[in-house]
Amino acid sequence: MKYELIEQHADQYDIRLMCRVLVVHPSGFYRWRDCPSSPREQRRDQITSLVRDTYEEFEAAYGAPRIARELNEQGYKCSINYIAKIMQEQRIVARNGKAFNYGGHALTMHNVADNLLWRDFTTERPNQKWVTDITYIWVENQWLYLATVMDLYSRKIIGWSFDESMTVELITEAMQMAIDARGVSPGLIVHSDRGTQYRSNEYVGYLERHGIKRSMSRKGNCWDNAVMESFYARLKVELIYAKNYQSIEAARSGIFSYIEIFYNRKRRHSANDGVSPVEFEERAAIAA
Repeated sequence: MKYELIEQHADQYDIRLMCRVLVVHPSGFYRWRDCPSSPREQRRDQITSLVRDTYEEFEAAYGAPRIARELNEQGYKCSINYIAKIMQEQRIVARNGKAFNYGGHALTMHNVADNLLWRDFTTERPNQKWVTDITYIWVENQWLYLATVMDLYSRKIIGWSFDESMTVELITEAMQMAIDARGVSPGLIVHSDRGTQYRSNEYVGYLERHGIKRSMSRKGNCWDNAVMESFYARLKVELIYAKNYQSIEAARSGIFSYIEIFYNRKRRHSANDGVSPVEFEERAAIAA
């Protein structure tokens, strides 16, 4: 999916810059474009993506030994040396000396929900299926965190929150914004990954009080939430890297404009017959 996104924007942005933003090697992109990748290359690309996701999930605190252990726990067999080499190539370095105490629950995977979505990203009407996730954005020498909620019906971002901490409050604020904007329809499903925030008792209880069904991706499987992953990839290529924000407020303002003005109201989406999410919903309402 990352290679496809790079190819789609090759006439707008420098390929090497997009590869750097999406954390892939230019040589890998060119190999993918020119010929099918081998099973070995496909596995390396998969593990590289998983390494990056695990590194970000644990706030840059994990080095190769812990990342290797985490991936092996998830069923991806790999050695510490293999992970260390990938981290070196990707310039991923753990924040030595900064401890982040997540407690024992980080690996026990409590409050895991069944995968109700099963990669079926189609819906017949609004408010049947929402997807949500968190992404990391590097601004002013620190990580910032963006949580978003998308309605799969039109691919519209209906809730989002941006802050300096990756907390339960961050994802709850994004979800509350979505609920305030759309309400909760009977049978509504909200799909996420297995991040610790989405498995917290506080967040689980919050969704239950609103009568929302939870759905979760399988272990280490980013493709189960591919639509949201694709949105974040576009956001980073089209906004974050292009603007290279130097302050938190500038980044916040830029993200607001991108989501609320450009993406939701202007950007054409292939899943919407080539129109923006807002226009797609307006047309559907008129036709109903």
